[in-house]
Amino acid sequence: MGRGPSIEGRKNAEDAKRAKVFTKLIREITVATRSGVADPGGNPRLRAAVDKALAANMTRDTIERAIKRGSGSDGGADMQELRYEGYGPAGIALIIDSFTDNPTRTVADVRYVLAKHGGNLGTSGSVAFQFTRCGELVFATGGDAAAEEKVLEAALEAGADDVLNEHGESIVLCTPENFEAVQQGLIVAGLGAQHAGVVMRPNNRVEVPEEALEQLLDLLEKLDALDDVSEVSHNALLPSGTAE
Repeated sequence: MGRGPSIEGRKNAEDAKRAKVFTKLIREITVATRSGVADPGGNPRLRAAVDKALAANMTRDTIERAIKRGSGSDGGADMQELRYEGYGPAGIALIIDSFTDNPTRTVADVRYVLAKHGGNLGTSGSVAFQFTRCGELVFATGGDAAAEEKVLEAALEAGADDVLNEHGESIVLCTPENFEAVQQGLIVAGLGAQHAGVVMRPNNRVEVPEEALEQLLDLLEKLDALDDVSEVSHNALLPSGTAE
C-alpha cells in the first residue's frame, strides 16, 4: 500500500511556498519605500504593503529590514518596478507586474513562460486600455442578502464608488486614492476583506474556450510562480471554483 507524503515532506513544501510569498512581499515593501518616504504613516502604498506582510505573518523585524533596504540605509539592491503586457491562450489579455533588480532576466523568464503556454509578449499599451486601476475589496457574503446589504451600506458610507455581488462575494470598488479610507471605514464597521488592494481590473471579462482553459490556468500558475512577478491581471471569465 502506497504511503502519502511524510509530515516532514509536507512541512518542507509549505516552508518553500511561504519563503516564496515572503520574497515577493519583501520586494514589494522595498519598492514601495523607494517610491515615497520610509514611514508607513506618510506613505499609503508602503502601509498597504506592510499590512499585507503582517497578514501573511511576516515578523516586524523582517519588515523593518525591507524598509531599510528600500530607503538605501541597508545597502539595498537597485530594485525596479516593471510592467509587461501580453496575451495568453485564446487572446486573453494579461498585465504582469514585477519587482526586479535584473530586468533582462525577468523579461526573459516572462517571455519563456508565455511562449511555452500559447501566449506572447506585447508592446507597452497593447492591453492596458482594457483595464482600469482601482481599489478592490472582496468579502465572502455567500449570497446572503443581509450580509450583502451590510457590506453595501458600510462601503457607501466609507466613500466607495460601487459594490458588485458575484459568485457569493461582495466586491467593493473605489478610486486608488480613496482605497485606504474605504478600507478603514469597512474595518471600523467590523468587516474584514478576504482580499484588498489596488488592482488592474478588466473592463470586461472574456469567456475562455474549453479547449484553452487548462493551458491558461497553467500559464497563470507558472507566471505567479516566477520570483520577480508580483501580480498577474487578466480579463478571462474563469469558471466558479478556479483561481483568479
